[in-house]
Amino acid sequence: MTDAALIRRVLDGDGGAFGILVDRHYERCARYAWHMLGNREDAEEAVQDAFVRAYRSLARYEERERFGAWVLRIVVNRCRTAGARRQRRERVFAPLDDVSMEVERATGERASGADDADRTAWREEIERALAQLAPEQREAFLLKHVEELSYDEMAEITGAGVSALKMRVKRACKRLRELLEEVNDA
Repeated sequence: MTDAALIRRVLDGDGGAFGILVDRHYERCARYAWHMLGNREDAEEAVQDAFVRAYRSLARYEERERFGAWVLRIVVNRCRTAGARRQRRERVFAPLDDVSMEVERATGERASGADDADRTAWREEIERALAQLAPEQREAFLLKHVEELSYDEMAEITGAGVSALKMRVKRACKRLRELLEEVNDA
């Protein structure tokens, strides 16, 4: 059943159909929120809040939009709000191989060692480097290189222009490269 058909069922009073939509889109939203916010509790709170907001706003949803992009846009906004509240708190990212690989691919930087201890240390350095990016650069980098969205999809979700997003991704890659080169040179 398509997302549009499920939405029609929800609007007709079938609350269980919304659970199916949540099941379909939760993992992607949670992954994005976790990378943006840096911890599982804040990410889960932002995603749950986003789905509650989506449910309450479902009557305003327009079928010309993809539900997944629409709800991810709500998650992006919830993460922005949560990030602004936590601006002064230290961000710690849990090691994730997929983010490490995407940062390596986007920056051309690789760990100098090959054993497990070196790989773990390298992932921690990548997490530290991501945490040092400006929030809008981290957001653009994650949407482009981890979530693999097109710039048009990113623009739809963030409300930023395509050229601004391209510049944010370019600057994020450059800054990550600089930070990781320092680590590799040390």
